[in-house]
Amino acid sequence: MTEPNNAQLRITFAEHDECGESCSCCGPSTRSAQWTDTARSVRWLSWISLVWMTIEGGAGMVAGIRAGSIALLGWALSSVVEGLASVIVIWRFTGARTHSETAERTAQRWVAVSFWLLAPYVAVQSILDLASGHRPAHSLLGIVLTAASLVLMPVLGRAKHRLGAQLDSAATAGEGTQNLLCAALAGAVLVGLALNSTLGWWWADPVIGLLIAAVAVNEGRESWRGEDCC
Repeated sequence: MTEPNNAQLRITFAEHDECGESCSCCGPSTRSAQWTDTARSVRWLSWISLVWMTIEGGAGMVAGIRAGSIALLGWALSSVVEGLASVIVIWRFTGARTHSETAERTAQRWVAVSFWLLAPYVAVQSILDLASGHRPAHSLLGIVLTAASLVLMPVLGRAKHRLGAQLDSAATAGEGTQNLLCAALAGAVLVGLALNSTLGWWWADPVIGLLIAAVAVNEGRESWRGEDCC
């Protein structure tokens, strides 16, 4: 068997050193530290989301009740559900649960359930409003709130999707999906409020409410299966 010469040994050591600087295979301690830092970032993002959702949900429900708008009220309730998802992710990445696969799966399932909590009320009330011809009033507060959500939520949602992929955390990605869903629904509700205020298209409000319910059911199913992280 031929002994390796000095040149071959130098190449081998150089490759080892290069891997030590750049590869993900260089030891669990480095990966663990990076993973823990990312988990901490997720936890802080969830706290920011929770504070905003508390403000948004409370003000949105007041605006929705005053205007008699099921779409606006349903969107505000979705903010409450998103706040619940934030609490679940904070729980997931606190203390010993941070590195627990069991906690990840539990959090993922609870995020899915939080989607399903929203759908029944919004769907039933939307159908009743369509059947009765209920006409929501103009809501300037609702327009301001949905416009603000349309700007902020995509930023939070994309960040959580990116970090969720790094952590292989479907719960984190599911919360990010809720943020993106909030932005999409805010846009739809904003259009409905504008159509009702300018053209008198009252039916746009309950139709958008039905859309909110349908999307919530679908996203809950995907979150339950853990598909958000992909």
